[in-house]
Amino acid sequence: MSSLPHTPASPDSSPRWNVGDAVVHRVDELVLPPETGPWLIPAATPDLVTQIPWLTPAFADPRGALHLAVHSFAVETGGLRVLVDTGIGNGKSRANPAWDNLDTPYLDRLAAAGFPPESVDMVILTHLHTDHVGWNTRPSGPGRWEPTFPHARYLVSRTEADYWSSADMDASRRQMLSDSVHPVRESGQLELIDVPADGADVAPGLRLLPTPGHTPGQVAVHLHSAGHSAVITGDCIHHPVQMARPALCSSVDVDPAQAARTRRSLLARLAGTDTLLLGSHFAPPTAGFVRSEGDSGTYRLSPVPGERPRTA
Repeated sequence: MSSLPHTPASPDSSPRWNVGDAVVHRVDELVLPPETGPWLIPAATPDLVTQIPWLTPAFADPRGALHLAVHSFAVETGGLRVLVDTGIGNGKSRANPAWDNLDTPYLDRLAAAGFPPESVDMVILTHLHTDHVGWNTRPSGPGRWEPTFPHARYLVSRTEADYWSSADMDASRRQMLSDSVHPVRESGQLELIDVPADGADVAPGLRLLPTPGHTPGQVAVHLHSAGHSAVITGDCIHHPVQMARPALCSSVDVDPAQAARTRRSLLARLAGTDTLLLGSHFAPPTAGFVRSEGDSGTYRLSPVPGERPRTA
């Protein structure tokens, strides 16, 4: 998302949220530099951001710079361990210097949350962008990659996979597919899921919801358990500023008009409910309830901080 050096995430950050009988952990990889915001959401100018007081201090600084992060969500539900998106990954050659040949303790954090790689049953990829698929694989030799999660099913929407199979891509995107997606397909672990308009169940309490626009086949993940529910956004909402101003689009949206329609529809469905929204790039506190702001078709996030793991 940025051409600047990355900032490692805090080594002790692994908050969790209870959703009925399920548990969702945030597993951090990187904190993105403040210059990311103007590149990612160009219309979210400092003047605009400072007009939305509730964004400060958690989601923006007093000067209007957006706070953004890269993390995964690790979900315990119905006896399954499910990972939603896999970040950027270590040791991968990337055109973006902020992502090039990273060396972060992501896998240690994942294990500390109770998800050593061998224990993961399912990986859900909301879409096939570099910062969502990187830990799909890890080195198996010089220039070779193997699935990081050897016993997991890796799920992606068929529409998403079909789009990238025929898209006109630059060298960096081809490299991403080569080292982070193709090895999973070759191992037989990649599963393409048909996701109709009303969604697709992939496990008890887990449903993929179509959220096109950022990419054609992007999905959000709906979790429900014991009368409670949560939605993991993927990149249909990059930052809470897009809740206050749903028309704001990302510089890398494939179809910005569709992305805005998707965002408005999702927010309208969640507004005023007790469904927890978990933002795939939201800075801490990362999660909250969607609340309407008057009758203007705009929204705000009512934060719900996660519980911190106990330390000895």
